[in-house]
This record gives sequence, structure tokens and C-alpha cells, in this order.
Amino acid sequence: MSFSIFMIFIYLSQTKLKYSISSSSTEEGSVKEKTFTKMKERLNPKIRKPNSNNNSSSKKFSLSFLSVFLVFVFVNTFFYPSFYSDSGSDSRESFDFSGNSSKTKVYMYDLPTNFTYGVIEQHGLARGGDKKIDDVTGLKYPGHQHMHEWYLFSDLTRPEIERVGSPIVRVFHPAEADLFYVSAFSSLSLIVNSGRPGNSGSGFGYSDEEMQESLVGWLEGQVWWRRNNGRNHVIVAGDPYALKRVMDRVKNAVLLVADFGRLRADQGSLVKDVIIPYSHRIDAYEGELGVKHRNNLLFFMGHRYRKDGGRVRDLLFKLLENEDDVVIKHGTQTRENRRAAKQGMHTSKFCLHPAGDTPSACRLFDSIASLCVPVIVSDGIELPFEDVIDYRKFSLFLRSDAALKPGFVVKKLRKVKPEKIIKYQKTMKEVRRYFDYTHPNGSVNEIWRQVTQKIPLIKLMINREKRMIKREGSVPQCSCLCSNLTGIIHGV
Repeated sequence: MSFSIFMIFIYLSQTKLKYSISSSSTEEGSVKEKTFTKMKERLNPKIRKPNSNNNSSSKKFSLSFLSVFLVFVFVNTFFYPSFYSDSGSDSRESFDFSGNSSKTKVYMYDLPTNFTYGVIEQHGLARGGDKKIDDVTGLKYPGHQHMHEWYLFSDLTRPEIERVGSPIVRVFHPAEADLFYVSAFSSLSLIVNSGRPGNSGSGFGYSDEEMQESLVGWLEGQVWWRRNNGRNHVIVAGDPYALKRVMDRVKNAVLLVADFGRLRADQGSLVKDVIIPYSHRIDAYEGELGVKHRNNLLFFMGHRYRKDGGRVRDLLFKLLENEDDVVIKHGTQTRENRRAAKQGMHTSKFCLHPAGDTPSACRLFDSIASLCVPVIVSDGIELPFEDVIDYRKFSLFLRSDAALKPGFVVKKLRKVKPEKIIKYQKTMKEVRRYFDYTHPNGSVNEIWRQVTQKIPLIKLMINREKRMIKREGSVPQCSCLCSNLTGIIHGV
């Protein structure tokens, strides 16, 4: 409407101008002497006196212009104020010079401490730590391969000025939020009593199952969770077993998972959820690129005996443990073994990554940090950030059936020329920031970027759910997408 008024204003201005010129020309054309005088003046320029008729016409035009302009301003100011100021969010954002206008707004729940710092305290107590303390917020999160929940929590608790390059901004009122982040330390809770007597928690007064139940009970009491059945919530379930007991009650949320190995097809999907990298436990290799100081052809150190698809490990051990330039040994996560793994990865050309109890494991990300070319033997693996990373440019994927043929693995690896290995190393050096949770523009920012890409789907599912009739649970949901259903496996 404002544009139409503006066009009328232009039209009226042009009409007035034409009218003024036409009137002046008619008056001068009626007297031949004036025309002759004007021609003479053009041939003999002189300082001419102001023409009273022209002055009059000019004043009329100016007055008309001013009148139309004032009418235009009046109408748009009082009847169409949106021409100058849009009360909608888009207009406000376009003039937001803080840099937060295009960022996704995330509200982090202020969870009871028993879901965050309290889990750290229980983990320490279960390992002979001091008695309970009054202020648990000063406790240090213990290092392990599922530390992503700690890094994401820490990122949102930092001052906004320190969160350089982040695609999200934290908001402190839920009504402003696009997404809601649930910061429970579910993976740490899972291992509080790991390997200790009274695994149910009776020995230390802590139960992971009770934590899961109380967390979901707390969430279901929140109006913002109930409003959209949790669809616009983000929950970390990094360990494949994390939140397993209550997964059916939180499966609508965007799940941050390292592996789909323990999730059913109606619980996790590539469409709805985000694959996140394990937190690597090996220090990054900072030496020169090349194979000069990498004397081992292939290296592996980890649990030999695993379940399900991980049984391939034991078979690979039998095939490779007697090869001269291959180092493959059983080892658990201890400080001494991590030192040995670091030495082995930093001095090997290739690092083996077989499936564990689930298709993925932290060893892949240790290999990338070490610039040791990953050799992946895991047919069902899903990898983080594949929309921006092509793993084929720095990894070798071997089918399980092919890798278990005698001599196949070492024969293939020995054919890879040093120039090719160096090319792999260069690519790993370029992309390894994506797998580094301590990098200023590393895993944390990339996870948030992946999460923001889910918003259109979240809105679609929320709107569909509000207008649809309740269906039977056996009917497939279009919010899920299962991978590898065709049985096609690419690799050598």
C-alpha cells in the first residue's frame, strides 16, 4: 500500500511539472516579440532579470511538491507505520548490529545440579574421592571419550563475547528460544559405577537408571517440553547406551549421538538427529608430514573381544598379529596405554579402525588427530559432518568380508605410495579441527551448525502433529530415515 501511495505521489509531481511548463509556454508563445527576444538573448548572452512568470510557476510546483510529500508522510506515519518500522522480528533483526540477528536462539535449561555437577561428584565418590561438598560447581569433569556433553555445556556457560564464530546465541528467556538444550551428563552418569561392585548403584548410593527416570520426569513437567512433545529440544546421548531406559520418551528430540548402534529405527535417524565425534584421547601430531618417521605399516591397540559386529576384531587379530610391520595389541583405556597408543599412532602410516560393540569408536578420531590414515572395517558406520567432509579423501574403507581374507589388508596397504599417504595427511590436517572440541572453531561450533539445520524439519513436524489424528504406533513415521536398508556397501 505504501508503495502505491508513493507511485501516486510521483505521478502527481510529474503532472504538476508538465502543467507548469505547458502554462508558461502558452503565455510566451502568444507574443512574438518575447520569442524574438529570447532568441536574441541566446545569441548574445547577458545577465537576465528573473522572469516573474517562471518564478510563479516554480513556486507553484514547489508548493505542490511539498503538499504531496506532506500527505505521503502523514498517511504512512499514521496509517501504515510499518513502512518505516516493522514490528516483526525480521525488521528488528535486520538492524541488529550485535551480529546475533541470523543466529539460532538456544535456551539452556537450568537443570538441578544432580543432573550435571552432581554426576561429576558421584563419579569421584565412586572412585574413592572426598566426601560431598557444598559447592559442586567447581568440580572438574573427568576425561573420557564422551566428553562432548561437557564441552557443549561449557560453551553455553561462557560469556557471549568468547563464543566467536558460533552459529547460535544463548537466550535466557524460553519464549525467545528456537531450541531448548538439555545439558544432562548422561554419558558420564552411565559410567559412574562402571566396573565397580553393586553396578545398580546400591554400593555407592547412585543409580544411572534412577537418574534417567528423574530427568525425564523433570522434563515432562516443563511447559515448553509439553508444548511440542519435546521436538524442539536437543539432548546429548553420546554413549550408545546413554538414556537407553527412557529413549522412547525422549526420541522426539534432536539427539546428539556418536553411534546409532543401540537405537531402534523409530528412535534415531539421520534426518532428525546429529552424529557427533568422540572426544579423541590421543594428543595431536604436530611433526612434519611424510612417512620418514612412520616405520609401522599398520597400528591398532584396543579391546580385542567385542560383541555383535565387533567380533571382526578377534578375526583381524588372528590375521595380522604375525605380520612384521604391523603392531596390533590388546589394551584398555589407561594412562599408560594411552601413551603407548600415542606413540604407535604417531609412528605408523595406517591405523586400523574395526567396529566395536557398535559400528563406531573413538579410535577413528584419535587416528585423524595423529595424521595416521584410518583403515575403516565397519560396514554400518555413520560418520559426523558428512555434508562438509568427504572421508574418502583421507581414509580407506574396507568391507568386512574382504578384510578377513588372508593377506588382503597388508597387500592393499603396501601398494599405497608415499605420495598418496602424504596427500591423505594434508587433508587430515585440514579437517581435524572438526573433531577437536578444544578448537575455537572446532567440534562444538560444527555440532551447533548441524543442529540449526534441523529447525525446518522440527517446525514441519510440530505443525503436522498439531493437525493430525493420532495413529497406531506400528505406522511408519516420516521423521525417521534408516540407513543401509538396501544392503549396498561401498568399499574395497
